[in-house]
Amino acid sequence: MTPVQTSLVELRVLDGPNLYFPRPAVKLTLDLAHLTGASEADVRRFAARIGLRNVRPGARGSGFRQRFAARAVARLVRQVAAEAGTDRLAVRVRPTADRDRLVVAYPWRHRNRAEALGRGVADVLDALGTADIDELVGRAAERVRAADLGAGPRTLRPRVPIVAVTGTNGKTTTSRMVAHIGRMAGRHVGWSSTDGIYVDGELVEAGDYSGPGGAGRVLSYPGVQLAVTETARGGILLRGIGVVHNDVSVVTNVSADHLGLHGIDTLDQLAEVKAVVTRITKPGGWCVLNADDPRVIAMRSGTKAQTWAFSRDPDSPAVRSVLSAGGRATTVIDGWVSVLRPGTDADPMVPVADVPMTLAGLSHYNLENALAATSAALAIGLPREAVVEGLRTFAPGPELNPGRMNVYSLDDVTVVVDLAHNEAGLEALLEIMEGLRPPRGRLLLGLGTAGDRTDEIVRGLGEIGARGADEVLIVHKRDYLRGRDPETLAALFREGAAAVGVTGIDAVDSELAGLQTLVQRAVSGDVVAIMCHQDRDRLGAWLGECGATVDTPDTLRTKVQTAHP
Repeated sequence: MTPVQTSLVELRVLDGPNLYFPRPAVKLTLDLAHLTGASEADVRRFAARIGLRNVRPGARGSGFRQRFAARAVARLVRQVAAEAGTDRLAVRVRPTADRDRLVVAYPWRHRNRAEALGRGVADVLDALGTADIDELVGRAAERVRAADLGAGPRTLRPRVPIVAVTGTNGKTTTSRMVAHIGRMAGRHVGWSSTDGIYVDGELVEAGDYSGPGGAGRVLSYPGVQLAVTETARGGILLRGIGVVHNDVSVVTNVSADHLGLHGIDTLDQLAEVKAVVTRITKPGGWCVLNADDPRVIAMRSGTKAQTWAFSRDPDSPAVRSVLSAGGRATTVIDGWVSVLRPGTDADPMVPVADVPMTLAGLSHYNLENALAATSAALAIGLPREAVVEGLRTFAPGPELNPGRMNVYSLDDVTVVVDLAHNEAGLEALLEIMEGLRPPRGRLLLGLGTAGDRTDEIVRGLGEIGARGADEVLIVHKRDYLRGRDPETLAALFREGAAAVGVTGIDAVDSELAGLQTLVQRAVSGDVVAIMCHQDRDRLGAWLGECGATVDTPDTLRTKVQTAHP
């Protein structure tokens, strides 16, 4: 028996601020085949019933019909809501990559009734051309009116200051640094992240808490005086943000990652998702924005908060613009992390060489993370001396920053373990490897990523890795294949590598096997790196068993000086 086609592809309740509204909303993904394929006579009757006048619906399946359908569906939602007793309902409509599908969103106050509205709209679309349109809309409105109201939103209104950090790369390191600085200031700090919930540096709940539940869990712990929330793209899209506002927002950057998922297909769309965090920043708060990323610095136009830019270039046009508008900036002047304020001289905070996370100034990406963390910490009101102390004492090892640029010494071989999971992350990792390589040393890379990246991104990783490393080994992540076949991923990596003339790349089944293989191949002076996603603890344990030691800031400085005398 052939299943009946339905217009409702998905009904999702977003519990907090989201891509569509700064408050809870219902998101409908609709298949418009019933409307785009209906006869012109049926379409005109439908338009008249919902109050659309002077319509030009266009031919079936045409671009004109699709645009008419978007307008008509928004009107249908408002019409059913109005006849059910809700006037002036805000509605947002967005196209998707599939020309036959549309996303419609509207705010909600009562969950059951809001869901009933979505299903009623789908019922009307399902029955177009098969029943009297007046009855269809009227029955849908009656069902909505008769529905139980249901629970209201549970979005939290925080009672302590919140720093919300988002971005494609660097958000975990930046949020960890802000939390560390808060502790240096004597605050009891709660922090939510992809690793779990931390209170005063101690893991209290393991798991991925970068979604809306993370903020709620942090705020539920008694005694927390400052909350730092890592806010990921997926949580914003699938559930919304868990708090009604933040005091300081940070956007590190926007680069290609997770494209092709949940209706986000372009960098501009991804930037729009990240910008949700800035749009709910308090008017008296601060948005800390990367002045060197055009998509990020453009977010200042969509918020009522003040702008605090960060850039490695003190003469950046974006920095000048922010300062001219009364904002602030953090940058590097004469090798010092420095803060700029309108009408005053620059404030030198700490030499870059004394900030361990920058690997003696080697890591441009971590320098930007340090600039962002400095900005956020000062913006939230932490004392200057605590910021300086925090920058000096936050080390890039597994104790304070596990899985992010962790550098080890194993005899005369340097080993780097890093999350690097997209093109920008891999470029940052190769920058570190190159900076640590002594004369005649080689770069050996364990290349891998999660299976939900697009074919283009996987090929790009293969090309970047093969161009930047002397030897590449494909390292599969069995727990993160996400429906992909390992052989298919390996083939894509190899296609990318072949584009720069590298062939014959082997593959292994785990990150641990990859590290063991590369270490076995390494000789004195080589730098081995693994793009680590799932075996972080196993890698650390194995390195410890082999006698490897975590590089101290002094060790890193010595390696950099040796590599670049």
